[in-house]
Amino acid sequence: MAQARVKARSSRRESVFGERFAIFAEALLTGVWIAVACLGVVTYPAAFAAGARHLRRRTRHEAGGWREFVSDFRTAMRGGWVVGLAGWAAAVAVWVDVLAARAGIPGGPFVGAVGILALIGLVVALLRAAALWTPGASWRALLAGAGRRTVLDPAGSFLIVGGLAVVALSAAFIAPLAVPVLGAVAAAAVAVEERYRRR
Repeated sequence: MAQARVKARSSRRESVFGERFAIFAEALLTGVWIAVACLGVVTYPAAFAAGARHLRRRTRHEAGGWREFVSDFRTAMRGGWVVGLAGWAAAVAVWVDVLAARAGIPGGPFVGAVGILALIGLVVALLRAAALWTPGASWRALLAGAGRRTVLDPAGSFLIVGGLAVVALSAAFIAPLAVPVLGAVAAAAVAVEERYRRR
């Protein structure tokens, strides 16, 4: 009887480990899908939204694969391309701030630092919005809510920043490694939003 209990416990542990490893592997595969979908320059919000939805399906044990990812990506692109364009405009504005800081303009370093922090906050808000995207959802409403949560849940926001730092470091050491890690960032955003929901 005692041996049967020990076997049941060990098989339960193995299945939990196996399930978590499967989710991690799925996140890495999703990172490749996200990277391919991001090739359209302004498509990154839709790519992360489709990736996050795929990972949510996976954690709920729902069916879904590449076809569902592509379908979600196309749907998310309807308003997502505008968000992507606005994101690039914000990045250019921050780049101008950084150039001003380097040029020695009075107050330039402060303005540059504020610009970089604001850009990081926008990226975190975008990832949090993408983590909750569903077909029919308004990007404007998603971003407004995500902006509030980015400020009200600093711990969760720092977790996402940590994920972004891992992508940057991966790219610095071995550039191709940054591709699958994008899925881990999407998974982190999904986990952060789920954590916030359960608070």
